[in-house]
Amino acid sequence: MTPADPRAAESLLAFWAEAGVDAMLLDVAVDRIEAGKIVPPRPPERKAAAPTPAVRKPGLAPDVASAVIEARRLATEARDLDALKAAISGFDGCPLKFEGARQAVFSRGAADAPLLVIGEGPGAEEDARGEPFVGKAGQLLDKMFAAAGLTDRVFITNTVFWRPPGNRTPTPQEQAVCQPFLERAIELVAPKMLLLVGAPSAKSMLKRDEGILSLRGRWFEWRSESGELELPAMPTLHPAFLLRQPAAKKKAWSDLLTLTERLDRPERGG
Repeated sequence: MTPADPRAAESLLAFWAEAGVDAMLLDVAVDRIEAGKIVPPRPPERKAAAPTPAVRKPGLAPDVASAVIEARRLATEARDLDALKAAISGFDGCPLKFEGARQAVFSRGAADAPLLVIGEGPGAEEDARGEPFVGKAGQLLDKMFAAAGLTDRVFITNTVFWRPPGNRTPTPQEQAVCQPFLERAIELVAPKMLLLVGAPSAKSMLKRDEGILSLRGRWFEWRSESGELELPAMPTLHPAFLLRQPAAKKKAWSDLLTLTERLDRPERGG
């Protein structure tokens, strides 16, 4: 077998691999001890890139407090429901307006209704049509109102006026920013009582932490932020929940009958 035989080279490589050699040696020996005494130069430090300044969305209020102040000013200036609707549409202090909503969704129903209904916030169908409670849940609510004789006696709105992304629950901050408009709507409609539909509405309006199954069917006194308005309010189950849990319709119907009975009760004389 000659040295140029490739089989000899392969055999030699195999031998060294089995012996534990896994790297090639240099032609000139390197004193690793001496080499370890030399500290390698440090690489030049890279300067950190300047942070990109945060870009605020056009017209968005800098914080909740200032947004509430502006909302209160605009709401106070609105002398009727049409003016209030226009003020809401032009208001830029609620971040939901810039998170994919098509338009502001204010209300539907009788302007002098004895019952004011407050839901959570617009969904996809409401966002497209510009009216609250017009999807499947709203259609169920309308059927319940018709059965209770309330079809032309309700004014329907929400705690926020723009659709939250993905139909998520509105945050307390988003509800707080919209609250001055909601309270102004209550002032202008001047209802006898409120129906709070769903947990987010009940918790926001009544400032309570209990779940809706604990709150529903009970009477509470709602008071405006200024303390000038006070109305009886009843929380009930959201029709979207009833669509998922049909067995709960009996509880919601009981709530509605209790409310209707009080709504139709003759006023006591002074």
